[in-house]
Amino acid sequence: MLDTIKGLESAPVAARGEEISAPALLVALSAHPAKTLVFNYEGRDVQPGYHVTEVKSGRFEALDCGAQYESWTETFVQLWDIPPENDRRFMLVRKFLGIIDTVAKAVPIAPNAKVTFEVSDGIKAMALYRASTIEMEGDVVRVGLTQRPASCKPRDRWLEQKNTAESCCAPNTSAEKPCCG
Repeated sequence: MLDTIKGLESAPVAARGEEISAPALLVALSAHPAKTLVFNYEGRDVQPGYHVTEVKSGRFEALDCGAQYESWTETFVQLWDIPPENDRRFMLVRKFLGIIDTVAKAVPIAPNAKVTFEVSDGIKAMALYRASTIEMEGDVVRVGLTQRPASCKPRDRWLEQKNTAESCCAPNTSAEKPCCG
């Protein structure tokens, strides 16, 4: 299963609280196929009747607010958070991975894709989330979803460059290897 998604064998799981890519999420889940899969968002678990209504993958090209070209791939997993019918229970990891595998055979999922969860109860508008934690609790795998914030890519790049420069060019206490020299 999931051999249709290239690059899974080398997908690292993100540090706690950081965004987890689609392949990294799938690698982590694939180690626990018989466990129950529960998504948690806004401080609560999805209901046992939740349903994966759609999985889509796309490549996006845009100009950011600094008029710089941007491109990325993203995989969207739509979750319908509804009460269970007919004693329906939470989905097993195996079933979720089977859904993703079926999609991946028809729609390529890029190894570097971001994953966005679109969650709604069928009444409220969908909200966008990112996977930020994966926790094992006995027979349950709980994927923590946090809201996907907007960002300013030029500012993000500037902050990253500034942090790299500050960490590199800070006073060096090691005589072994100067950083900026």
